[in-house]
Amino acid sequence: MGIYDRDYYRRPQPGFSLRMPQSMIVTLIIINAALYLIDGLLFPGKTLAEHKLTYILSLNSNTLWHLWQFLTYGFVHDPLSPMHILMNMLQLWFLGGAVEQIYGNKEFLRIYLAMLLVGSLSFALGSGITSAITHQESNYELLGASGAISGIVILFVLNNPQATLMLFPIPIPVKAWVIGVLCVVYNLFGAITPQSGNVAYGVHIAGMVFAWLYFQRRWNLGRFFENIFHKLKFFSRPKFRIHKPDEESGEPDLNAEVDRILEKISHEGEGSLTRKERRTLETASKQYQNRRQ
Repeated sequence: MGIYDRDYYRRPQPGFSLRMPQSMIVTLIIINAALYLIDGLLFPGKTLAEHKLTYILSLNSNTLWHLWQFLTYGFVHDPLSPMHILMNMLQLWFLGGAVEQIYGNKEFLRIYLAMLLVGSLSFALGSGITSAITHQESNYELLGASGAISGIVILFVLNNPQATLMLFPIPIPVKAWVIGVLCVVYNLFGAITPQSGNVAYGVHIAGMVFAWLYFQRRWNLGRFFENIFHKLKFFSRPKFRIHKPDEESGEPDLNAEVDRILEKISHEGEGSLTRKERRTLETASKQYQNRRQ
């Protein structure tokens, strides 16, 4: 069977479908927009506290024991400023797609959630340090996907430094690496400025630092969690096993294994492969070349 005959290489058929979109970018935008609209329709008001859905999901420096808020804050935006969600979703739409194609939709989601978590942890740490210095309880709300979006922008720049982007709102062509430098300088300057307004520059910097480490260290979160799962599974195995003499221990079908690996690349990207899977592809490639010769 040729690779183009496999299900995951077939183009989707046109028509109406109730399935969730395969693009993780579109899924994230839909979730953010839906929560914003639901909150605005069910809980209208002129203060954040009156927007109960946003208030419950955002991260408050006084209620850090609400552990779910360390992730949910990234899916709600300022109900009093529509530009907050608009600018975040535009950046995710224009730059996130290229990043998702590089790492695959599942790994992209893991990266996105990890950046949200790193951002909220930095916010909690900063709030604790501020309270210890001032001897007063801080009362801040953290909401919005800006920390993860900042990390996605940096990942795009690191993978495509010479790509040409257009500045917004002035359509001036600029190299991607210039955008990256401006983004870092702007957030560093905002973080050290005493009166920086209500922008969480520290959370943006945390997302960008994680993106830089992820790229430089060639991390793969899917492989990381897979290794942890295998280690836990190993420790849970019984120490004594009985093997039957007539038990078959033949090698698995190479073609079936190659099909599985190719399907994994299609869904999660090449970076999700383990060393064993890469060796399997190399072995299959060598066998194919020998048969052709």
